[in-house]
Amino acid sequence: MAIPIKTIKKKELTAEESKRQKLDELQSLIAEQDHVFNKILEITGELDDAGVFDALKAMVKAKDELAKIAVEQAGREPVTNLINHALNASGVVAAIDPEVTAKIGASVKSGLEEAELYRDNGHKVSIFELMGALNDPDTNRAIKFGLDFLKGMGKELGRDTRSGDV
Repeated sequence: MAIPIKTIKKKELTAEESKRQKLDELQSLIAEQDHVFNKILEITGELDDAGVFDALKAMVKAKDELAKIAVEQAGREPVTNLINHALNASGVVAAIDPEVTAKIGASVKSGLEEAELYRDNGHKVSIFELMGALNDPDTNRAIKFGLDFLKGMGKELGRDTRSGDV
């Protein structure tokens, strides 16, 4: 029967041995992946020829000035207005049921396709045709939707007027 192992001695590498081992690993990795290494060198050479590294170096040196310019530009009224519009629009879109926007989007697409079919036919719509179009259930549905939309929009605009905002 063998003697049980009671202690494990871990071989500690010296700094020189550790450095040598890492160099050997790197050397074998470069040898195995030489095509990738060559591509990297080719890309960096092309970037250097194009002056990209010089531009990056200049940007790093001027980082404080660039940060100052960026902050000044971000603080301009058109930029802050754009940010406020984006936040307001995202709030509105987030509040709308996605099924509703999908249905409206599909309806708009279908309406544009239908309008494109008859766009250049040269036909002028008479007042009687316009009145008759109200009898078409599809047209009537779209007109009613538009009127309901305008009514809801008007109600919201009226709230602002009553509170003294407009």
